[in-house]
Amino acid sequence: MKVDILVAEIGSTTTVINAFSNINTDNPKFLGQGQAPTTVLEGDVNVGLQGAIEDLKRNLGITTLSYKEMLATSSAAGGLKMTVHGLVYDMTARAAKEAALGAGAIIHKVTGGKLRRTDIKKIKEIKPNLLLLAGGVDYGERDTALHNAELIANAGIDTPIIYAGNIENQEEIREIFKDKSNKLYVVDNVYPKIDQLNIEPTRKVIQQAFEEHIIHAPGMSRVRQLVTGPIIPTPGAVMEASKVLKEAIGDLITLDVGGATTDLHSVTEGSEEINRILISPEPIAKRTVEGDLGVYVNVKNIVERIGKDKLEEEMGCDVDELLQDHKPIPDTPRLKRFVEILTTEAVLTAVCRHAGKLRNLFGPTGKKIFAEGKDLTNVKWIIGTGGALTRLPNRIEILKKIAIQNKGDYLLPNKEAKILIDNHYIMASLGVLSKKYPETALYLMKQSLEIE
Repeated sequence: MKVDILVAEIGSTTTVINAFSNINTDNPKFLGQGQAPTTVLEGDVNVGLQGAIEDLKRNLGITTLSYKEMLATSSAAGGLKMTVHGLVYDMTARAAKEAALGAGAIIHKVTGGKLRRTDIKKIKEIKPNLLLLAGGVDYGERDTALHNAELIANAGIDTPIIYAGNIENQEEIREIFKDKSNKLYVVDNVYPKIDQLNIEPTRKVIQQAFEEHIIHAPGMSRVRQLVTGPIIPTPGAVMEASKVLKEAIGDLITLDVGGATTDLHSVTEGSEEINRILISPEPIAKRTVEGDLGVYVNVKNIVERIGKDKLEEEMGCDVDELLQDHKPIPDTPRLKRFVEILTTEAVLTAVCRHAGKLRNLFGPTGKKIFAEGKDLTNVKWIIGTGGALTRLPNRIEILKKIAIQNKGDYLLPNKEAKILIDNHYIMASLGVLSKKYPETALYLMKQSLEIE
């Protein structure tokens, strides 16, 4: 059998492969999916990829499979590790962090101000795949970013560097790194003026740098030989899909509960009412990643959050027994119920961490209400993707609980927000597909979400 495109999604616990045909026609088709455990620990992710292809062939009832193109997303082996360094923590450092998260990175360290020896030591311990330097509005403060660049250049850190700070420093930055082994990317300032974010140029370059340099998991170089198109971080691909979809159907959030992390992507301008009282700017497209909320790798963190006694009462059995039987893909009603409880906790915690809040500030003229963080009150759609939220029996009920807990000061979606499920579990694949075939990707996304 010949298909147009295969898209591989190499996750931290599971590798998924999706097959598509009739690409770039009026009637593109999603043919089917295969999956297998990711084989990072065996020393070669290619084994898991081949296992997923074999599973796809079984599901399609075929013995041979050929394809014109293969694309891929990856979050295996810890995904795209980054450190971010700006001038003022709440301004340029935060803007740089938003750019990195939106591109699909996992942030291991953020600093504001001049780096110190202890910071350099920590960066060396982290061994980031990419390092993002920012600082100063355009034609503003220059010294901090230059000091940080000099320190990094002289510390023997050979990580690729992205500079996205004060444009007056660009030539100087090039000079600092010209004899160093670091690949240097220079882009527009992420924070060009006070209270103005410009994060899209940096996001694009982060994904480009990931593609060029980050063959980070064992066997990824062999996957690179198979793949004819880009390999981008899986969370970045989900963000791309969310942005394409927002243009078509309106403000939305996308939740992806995985084995290691829970990601939340919001694409919304927020309400006019909240924007008027917002303390600092927020990006239209924002991602948060909760590294402690995974339903397999980080299962013990979620069990701790819920509490063993409460969990045992709800499940009617011993939690330690459940943890012993726990698998990347639950295969019994009892394990599925267990994962549903874990997923509910992950979803509700992630949404509260992502959403902004109303705050009361008291001044000489009395109490004033301000808003801080991301406003989700205008969200019309709540989308579930990833293994847990596309496969669990009660996935819709889990997502409905987001609006039910909308009490108090959190800027959460309201009960009018509609629930959509990525039924084919192809959102990340369509995000990478949208880079080349945006109309095809949107068509297939709407099919998977079962919307006109």
